[in-house]
Amino acid sequence: MQNNIGSVIRSKRKENGLTLDTLAKKLQISVSNLSRIETGGLKVSANLINQLIEIFKVSPQFFFNQSSTGNLDPSPQDYFIKNFRLSAKYINQFNQNVFVIAISGHVFNEDQFENIAQDINLLHSLNIKIILVYGARPQVEEILIKNKIPIKLNKNMRVTSQSALKHAIEVVGAMKIKIEATLSTIKTDSVSLSEGMQLSSGNFLTAMPVGVIDGIDMEATGKIRRVDVSAIENKLNHHEIVIVSPIGYSPIGQIFNLSYEQTAANIATAINADKLIYYVNANGILNERGELIPELTSEKAQKLISHIEEKSSPKIAPNLSYDDFNILKSSLFAIKNRIKKVHLINRYIDGSIIEELFTEKGSGTIFTEFSLENFRKATEGDIKDIYRILSPLEKRKILIDRDLSQIKETIDHFHIIEHDKKFIGCVSLHQFEEALELASFSIEPKYQNQGFGKKLLKFCEQEAIKLKYNKIFILTTQSEHWFAENGFKEELKELMPKIKKETYQSERNSKYLTKKL
Repeated sequence: MQNNIGSVIRSKRKENGLTLDTLAKKLQISVSNLSRIETGGLKVSANLINQLIEIFKVSPQFFFNQSSTGNLDPSPQDYFIKNFRLSAKYINQFNQNVFVIAISGHVFNEDQFENIAQDINLLHSLNIKIILVYGARPQVEEILIKNKIPIKLNKNMRVTSQSALKHAIEVVGAMKIKIEATLSTIKTDSVSLSEGMQLSSGNFLTAMPVGVIDGIDMEATGKIRRVDVSAIENKLNHHEIVIVSPIGYSPIGQIFNLSYEQTAANIATAINADKLIYYVNANGILNERGELIPELTSEKAQKLISHIEEKSSPKIAPNLSYDDFNILKSSLFAIKNRIKKVHLINRYIDGSIIEELFTEKGSGTIFTEFSLENFRKATEGDIKDIYRILSPLEKRKILIDRDLSQIKETIDHFHIIEHDKKFIGCVSLHQFEEALELASFSIEPKYQNQGFGKKLLKFCEQEAIKLKYNKIFILTTQSEHWFAENGFKEELKELMPKIKKETYQSERNSKYLTKKL
């Protein structure tokens, strides 16, 4: 688990007989920050490297020759090149995909749409088929207040009177013109003005009244009855961006005010879109501490919704707005109706959709039917991946040397962690009479510091409990900080299982760390 330059700093510190506290004082940083640097949790600045060069009396090359990759903040050029290379696979993967993108009326009031329009044009230029669904809730409410028309809510939906509907139709029409004008005139290098942006809108939705809910007539508030899939597909196949408003029509000419969140979800499921994307008021769905929940399964989403609805208000979820609560419910509907992935991204962050789609880390919350993470027994097909991530650690004497044949011989002991079908890391579990050993515990460098190590450790603990163990242990030369932070304690080597003690390599001087379950 030890990372790059941080491991070099730690080794040199120990070689010079310096404690964490002593070196931290010399560098004028906190002990906790130095510990994080040594464990790879904090990047090393160029200024700090210069200080270390003076303290250790070494050349700059010392830190880089002994680390497989630097831990310095990358230059803008390096950052761009790295991410552009990584994005290539997504560009190919998304070719001819259908994305439904939903935006609220707030993005227009707060001048966010121009940047979003640039990103939509960029996606369109990459042969991604775009359906843009927009809302107009704040604009409609503003004009209703101005005209002294009462605003009534029931179950987080507006009761739409005929007078309110008249204003809603006017507002939605004006916003459609604004959207078309912005998309048509936005100047990007990806789509030249001479080519012209082809846009389409029309009567793609057949609607019906919501009816009476809890004794309250919702009047002209409607819900989708049918989506004209063939008409939308025809527009998409002619390389047009399809724009859909939150207004629907019945077969007998009635007009209904629709929820844009539900409209987007219904269109996505009807057309079997590859992705449904909502712009929300935060980085995604946040927990009670205000921390991002990067992934939410349908089961967890249902529990959250039920918990909120029991109190008849989303206010008990302090980091979830009313609008985002509607999005949460619509996302769950989409996932339950065969949409594989729904993305919730921050409307306040410029380019959040590009970061979410074209980087491995993403930027928001992703909804899936089942968890993207998977733990499984290794197979012979994993041998090369296991060797690839263990080999650099072996060269740096962090792990014991193993060649491909040795990994093959012990493959039955290995377990793999995957995320979205990508190889993330591995661990080899060995049973002893007294405890379960965790060996070859490793996470791919590019996925470190993203919580995968803790998840792999939790998996190991669960496996130990299944096998009736109440203790796990690991031998480590350079990762004691991380394991200590996760509940391990160092014990005397004499206390390790007898059979393990017989194969212990004293020249490595590995520390014996244990954790009681």
